[in-house]
Amino acid sequence: MLQRGWGTMDELKTDTRRAGDLVTLSNATLDRLPAGIEGPSYDRAALTPGIVHIGLGNFHRAHQAWYLHRLMQQGEALDWAIIGAGVRPYDSEMRQRLLSQDCLTTLIELDPSGTTAEVTGGMIDYVPIEEGNGPLIAAMAAPEIRIVAMTVTEGGYYLDPATGGLDTSHPDIQHDATNPDRPRTAFGAMVAALRRRRDAGHGPFTAQSCDNLMGNGRILRQAVVGLARLSDAELAEWIEANCSFPNSMVDCIVPATGDKERALVRALGIDDAAPVTHENFRQWVIEDDFCAGRPDWDRVGATFSNDVHDYELMKLRILNAGHQIIANVGEIAGIDTISGCMENEAIAAFFRKVQHEEIAPHVKPVPGMTPESYIDLIVRRFSNPSIVDTTRRVAFDGSSRHPGFVLPIIRDGLASGTSIEGLALVEALWARMCEGTRENGTKIAPNDPIWDSLVAAAEAARKRPAAWLEQRQIYADLSENAAFSASFARWLDLIWTKGAMAALQDYARN
Repeated sequence: MLQRGWGTMDELKTDTRRAGDLVTLSNATLDRLPAGIEGPSYDRAALTPGIVHIGLGNFHRAHQAWYLHRLMQQGEALDWAIIGAGVRPYDSEMRQRLLSQDCLTTLIELDPSGTTAEVTGGMIDYVPIEEGNGPLIAAMAAPEIRIVAMTVTEGGYYLDPATGGLDTSHPDIQHDATNPDRPRTAFGAMVAALRRRRDAGHGPFTAQSCDNLMGNGRILRQAVVGLARLSDAELAEWIEANCSFPNSMVDCIVPATGDKERALVRALGIDDAAPVTHENFRQWVIEDDFCAGRPDWDRVGATFSNDVHDYELMKLRILNAGHQIIANVGEIAGIDTISGCMENEAIAAFFRKVQHEEIAPHVKPVPGMTPESYIDLIVRRFSNPSIVDTTRRVAFDGSSRHPGFVLPIIRDGLASGTSIEGLALVEALWARMCEGTRENGTKIAPNDPIWDSLVAAAEAARKRPAAWLEQRQIYADLSENAAFSASFARWLDLIWTKGAMAALQDYARN
């Protein structure tokens, strides 16, 4: 698949190349890629679109787009090329970068045994980003588009924290309900496109969420149908009856791209404005529910299953919740990377104890994998020093990630009578992190869409721990549970009086 390795990341950093030695990534230079870097073997000029993907971040390009590229390398799925899209002004920068290199991407696989790279080409265009999303609506309304997929982060689905339903009071949702032809959101644009398709007789498309949400297809259905119902009940019924919204589980650790990653791709001999690094692991489990056809992703490693839920539960609870177990204490302790957190004996022991005693009891095995073996796999993946995944990135948007990944396990533990002590400590560590300073006195930069309110709650909780749990948009009725509240308060007090590591050691002893 990948042609060869070049050594470790540190070794590659020592390989400096002059600008004149670099291959500037484009269609015209694919035949001049450095030796050992495989590019598209298919004729990109012959590709035709079948997918619009909203949210062209690193994860999509290292995961879903990679699976499609691998199919195209086999001469298949050539009529399923991707058109990229975004709905916010800040997406324009990524659009400009990708269009400048014909939507090609260099993927760099980082592994302790060596670094490999390839150039993928399954994306062929990027929709202009305009207020009102007219170009996006037109792209999705085109009859050749049969799948509209998205990676908009788990916090981007306008969920009501109290009910789990669509937050119809949100200003963006209210705007789209009253301005259905000029929507702000991806979901409003999908509704507008589906109206055009229905009226033109083009039929529905499959709406495919690729975000880390339990029942992500169900949640996407809720957003699209629920929003349509606010402005056009008849259209909502048509969408409900004709469109499909498959659930899926996606998995690959993909760090953010910064100066180090751009230097790394240059060391390989390529000038790429938007390279992507990733680990040597991918998993994609998809419910086989596509109303207008689909690529055969299973031929290149994806799994079609009618039992996505158990795969989702294992991954979201062990990997995603696992990230929150270590990232917040890592920030407090001034540890920059996830692999660095796993090198810390106290944090690694904390991770394993919480996983085995408080999370694994609420996870079912899946074919070929038990919860315990999956924990061991995650330990190896998190410990990979070649993946420079920052604690800051993993801790970002805790106000979405804790309710999505950690709090459901606490609820299950309370309901079943299993321990929630370590998970209560996880929440106390998050509260301590949100106070905004590390234990060495340095400042933690804002790292959440509601950072200011989190800081205010964290400062109040220093004297009155209940102030943190009273954030009902996050904890709902969990603050009313006496056992959880008492455990949280005790851990937060210990963290403030003796330090985060003392709290971890106390948990390990008990």
